[in-house]
Amino acid sequence: MSDNWVRKREILGLLSSEHFVSGEELATQLGISRAAVSKHVDALEDYGVAIYSVKGRGYKLANPISLIDSARLIQSIDNRCFYFDEIPSTNGFMLSHTGELKSGDLCVAEYQSAGRGRRGRTWVSPYGHHLYFSQFWSFPQGMAQAMGLSLVVACSLVEVLKSFGVDNIGVKWPNDIYLNYKKLAGILIEMSGQADSECQLIIGIGVNMAMSEDQGKGIDQPWSDLSALATMPNKTDLVIALQKQLKKDIQLFEREGLAAFKMRWQAADLFYGKEIRLLMGENHVEGICRGVDEQGAVLLETADGTQAYIGGEISLRPK
Repeated sequence: MSDNWVRKREILGLLSSEHFVSGEELATQLGISRAAVSKHVDALEDYGVAIYSVKGRGYKLANPISLIDSARLIQSIDNRCFYFDEIPSTNGFMLSHTGELKSGDLCVAEYQSAGRGRRGRTWVSPYGHHLYFSQFWSFPQGMAQAMGLSLVVACSLVEVLKSFGVDNIGVKWPNDIYLNYKKLAGILIEMSGQADSECQLIIGIGVNMAMSEDQGKGIDQPWSDLSALATMPNKTDLVIALQKQLKKDIQLFEREGLAAFKMRWQAADLFYGKEIRLLMGENHVEGICRGVDEQGAVLLETADGTQAYIGGEISLRPK
């Protein structure tokens, strides 16, 4: 961890979302000037940390922040873990080091300057507020072996979140996680290698933990986060549980394919048995959602029978 972030993390450790802390108290506890405190607070705000500043009262976090305990994380998983306070993209870092990685290796960060979502969208990545997670996996038989993996990852994430007391969550095909019918988390899987020989995958996951009002204004769809829970999950515990669940589920997927996950997917599928509209560019088709097939395609029952649809440009909307 750079010296630049040591001091900022110390300030965040002293701040609270429940009460104000004066600049004088921060300066005294850290052994620095009040001007230095103000400079660090301004820098944190530039990284997206929402901090209330009130003259005569001091500073207070607008939202609770959970930072990774990197030492405990590294000790708690069998694979290598790369941890950063800031990075352009956790997926990008892993993609640039695929030749050095083993299945299950992990990269997490507190801030992404160029976080990515599906279809080229930007993933809002303020410092400390959310989870930014990428895990590496190698498939020796090529890209065909990985068909449907995004659904497996969605099932893993739902199971982990439920274990932390997150209820009313479900999936929207192919891999968006919703809480109370608003987007909570997204998955971006990127590949390198060959179609018919070994390929490497980076499984990127972003989970909204504590979105500030200003950050939420920049998102073009209904969103949710974990801040309303009675107890906010500890982010270190969440990463450890997610890395282990993913390893377990991907190994099952390698042995048995997507068939082993169809019941888990169906139980979490927000649209199963409902009338929906599939949008494919300028075209669309309507029918009743009947889950997914063993390749991960969504099944739609229409007047012409049940058809399977798959592709990066397909999206689901309730009819």
